Amino acid sequence: MAKTRTIYICQQCGSQQSRWMGKCPDCGTWDSLVEQTERKEPAGGRGRGPIGAGGMNQPVPLREVPTGGFERLPVLGDEFARVLGGGMVPGSLVLIGGDPGIGKTTILSQVAAQFADQVGPALYISAEESIQQIKLRAGRMGLDPERLLVYSETSLDSILEQIANVRPKLVVVDSIQTVYLEELTSAAGSVSQVREGALRLLRLAKDTGIPMFLVGHVTKEGAIAGPRVLEHIVDVVLYLEGERFHQYRLLRGVKNRFGSTDEVGVFEMTEGGLREVPNPSQVFLAERSVGTPGSAVAVTMEGTRPLLVEVQALTANTNSAQPRRTSNGFDMNRLLMLTAVLSKRVGLPLFNQDIYVNIVGGLRITEPAADLAVAIAIASSYRNQRVHSDLVLVGEIGLSGELRSTSQLDRRLSEAAKLGFARSLYPRTSAPPKVEGLRLAEVRSVADAVDLALERGAARGNESDDD
Repeated sequence: MAKTRTIYICQQCGSQQSRWMGKCPDCGTWDSLVEQTERKEPAGGRGRGPIGAGGMNQPVPLREVPTGGFERLPVLGDEFARVLGGGMVPGSLVLIGGDPGIGKTTILSQVAAQFADQVGPALYISAEESIQQIKLRAGRMGLDPERLLVYSETSLDSILEQIANVRPKLVVVDSIQTVYLEELTSAAGSVSQVREGALRLLRLAKDTGIPMFLVGHVTKEGAIAGPRVLEHIVDVVLYLEGERFHQYRLLRGVKNRFGSTDEVGVFEMTEGGLREVPNPSQVFLAERSVGTPGSAVAVTMEGTRPLLVEVQALTANTNSAQPRRTSNGFDMNRLLMLTAVLSKRVGLPLFNQDIYVNIVGGLRITEPAADLAVAIAIASSYRNQRVHSDLVLVGEIGLSGELRSTSQLDRRLSEAAKLGFARSLYPRTSAPPKVEGLRLAEVRSVADAVDLALERGAARGNESDDD
C-alpha cells in the first residue's frame, strides 16, 4: 500500500526539505518553500525495466543490451538536425526555451508539420492557445499536413490519455508550465507541477519510444522558469536566441545526451516561419559598413562552425565623471577589461569617452577570440581611422596586452578566405596556419595589432570637429 508524506520544495532552486522554514538553506531565498504531499510506493514496485519495457527492473550485462530502434528521425532541415546531433532519437524528451515572441511555437509547428508529412502522425498539444488559433498560424505559414493533429488542453491527465489513444509518432507540449496534474494541489507552473509533469512525460516517452518536445518559459534573467531540476530531467535542452526586432535566430544546445552541445543552428524569421541560413557569415556581413571608422570583422566559432560577424564600436566625448559603457551582444565585463587594457597598454585616453559596442545581426558572442576585433573597433573609432576593409581579426587579449592563441585557427581563417578577405591578424602560435589566398600577420600585442589594422590617414588629433 502506498504511503504519503509531506515535503517542502523550494520554488527557486527545487531543493527538498522535511520541514517548513522561512529561508531556503540551499539558495537563501525567503518564503520560497511550498508544501507538497508525496506518494511513496512500497519497495519492489514495478519499473520501466532495463530497456524501457514494462516489468521488474533487473540488471543486464552491457554487451547484451540491444541497440536497435534508436535510429535518428528526420527533423526540420540541416540546421535543427545539427543541433540535435543528427536528428531526433526515439523516446527522447527535448526542452526548448526562449524569450516570449522569439519563435518557439513557430519552429515547433514547422517541425511537427514536416514530421507529419515525412514520417507519421504528430500531435501538437497547446495549453495556451485554442485549436482555431493554431489553425490561423498554420495558414499564415502555409502549413497544411494531413497527419498533424492538434489538441488544446491544460490537464496533463487528459493529455496522457489522448497520447495513449492516438499513438502518435511525435508529441509537442506547448508549454510545460501551463499544464497541471489534478492530483497535486499546487497551481500550474509551480515547482511540483513542472517537475512531476516532466517526469510523467519522460516516463511515457521512454516506455513508448515517442520523441517529445516541451516548450519552457524563461525568466527575466533568461533561464528556463522553474527549478533547474527540469533541465536535469529532460534529455536535450535547447535555447532559441536572438533579438525580437532582428530577423535572425540562433538555436543553441545547452544539454544533449545524444550528441554535442557545441553546435548552433542559424535561422531567419520570415512571413512563412523560420528559414534555415546555410551560410550565415555571408548574411551577417551583407550590410557591413565598409570604410567607416569603428567597424571590424571578427571570426568566432559557434560549435564547429566558424562565423564572421561585424563588430561596431563608437566612442564619444563626455563630461561625466563616470563615462558610459554600453554593450549589445558582447559581455559587459569583458568590455570593461578591454577598455582598461587599451588605456594602460596602448595609451588611448578613454577615461573621458563613452564607449558603445554592438554585434551586428542580434548575435551574442561569448568566446574570447573576439577580443581583438572589439579592441580594434574601439581604437578605430577613437582615432577616427578606418580598419582595412579586407582584414579579419582573431585573438584573445590578456591583461598585459598580449595576444593569446585561439582554437581551430585554420578553420576560422579558411572561412574568411572563402568570403573574399585578403589578410588577417592572429596571435603567435606554435604551428603557423597556412591558408591559400590570405596574407597572414602574426602579432604579439594589442598595441602592434592597432598599428597594423588601422589605415594611415587623418588621426583624431588632426581633426578639429571631433571635440
